[in-house]
Amino acid sequence: MKYFLITVFIFSFFNLQAQLDSTQLNANLTAFDFWVGDWELHWMNPDSSFTYGTNLIEKTLDGNVIQENFDDPSSGFKGTSISIYSLVDSSWYQTWADNAGGHFDFYGIIEGEKRIFQTLPKERNDTLIIQRMRFHSIKDNEFIWNWEFSNDEGKTWKLTWQIFYERKQEE
Repeated sequence: MKYFLITVFIFSFFNLQAQLDSTQLNANLTAFDFWVGDWELHWMNPDSSFTYGTNLIEKTLDGNVIQENFDDPSSGFKGTSISIYSLVDSSWYQTWADNAGGHFDFYGIIEGEKRIFQTLPKERNDTLIIQRMRFHSIKDNEFIWNWEFSNDEGKTWKLTWQIFYERKQEE
């Protein structure tokens, strides 16, 4: 009887651990699902005027990849990204490319309700620069996206571009 109870206890412990791991895995896999949708965007320019754009975010490749399609019709600037959660190392990654020749590789960070894609430090003019996209103030139909950089190893961040996202209304 003693061995039976020990066996039941051990089995229950590992079963509970597997359930907890599964719950965490599901939370990580869906950490950026809030972003999926068809979005209207606006941001303020240095002259205090506003620019408007769109961003279509879709799940693709059997729902395992998030693909972004950004469009700023006022300037003709377009970009796309692919974001994926790696089961190999339990991390998010994103690659961005645009029609101006820009290319960035990011790794994902989840801080409470904030979602971040951040670059590794790169040297520019003898200074290490880190850049990041920070999604915050996330609600069902809106959120704020910040493009920020740090030149002090991430101790402080400077905002360079803020975009307000509003989910397009179904017609």
